[in-house]
Parts: sequence; C-alpha cells; structure tokens
Amino acid sequence: MAEDVNVSDLSDEERSERLAKLLSLIELMRPSVQADGGDLVLISADVAAGVIEVQLQGACSSCAVSSSTLQGGVERILKGRLDWVTEVIGSLDDEIDFESSAALGHGGYVPRQ
Repeated sequence: MAEDVNVSDLSDEERSERLAKLLSLIELMRPSVQADGGDLVLISADVAAGVIEVQLQGACSSCAVSSSTLQGGVERILKGRLDWVTEVIGSLDDEIDFESSAALGHGGYVPRQ
C-alpha cells in the first residue's frame, strides 16, 4: 500500500533515496529483458506522487507478451518492492534496429531482496 505523503513533505534526501532504490531495482530487472534482445528503460519518475514511466525497447517492443511483461513483471515488481509506487506507465519503443537490440545483453533474472 502506498504511503499517504504530501509532495511537499518529502525532503531532498527522501526523494534521492526513493530514486536510488528505483534505479537499483530497474537495473536488477534489465538483464531478464535483455536476455530476449530488448531493454527496459526508465523514462520518468515522480517519486513524490509514485508515478513511474518505463519503456520496453528492442525485440521486447514487438513481442506478443510485452504487455504481460509490463504489467505482470515490471509493474508487479515495482509496486511490490517499493511501497510508494502508485502507478506504472509502460510504453513500447519499436524504433531500435535488430543489430542494436541484439547488442543490448543477455541472461539474467531478478533476485529476491
């Protein structure tokens, strides 16, 4: 459940801490997405309101299960591990070419913290 926090109630330190935890968690998830020739990118983060926007890129943008990856994976993990996250907005970027997509990485899983 998200914390009931007024935007002005967050100190700069709290905002920095939330952003650092979010970035760390996204870095933990990226190898799983990269294993399939894609990538997961943080587009924006309103750490006070709890609204996070991410984007699937590369092969993941054209994958039939990309919406499941966003909702069942990314959103579930972010909301489950960061109690202040209220909404995860996901989008797809189909602009990346095959070679760039293939170079993004391989292997991985999201370990439990």
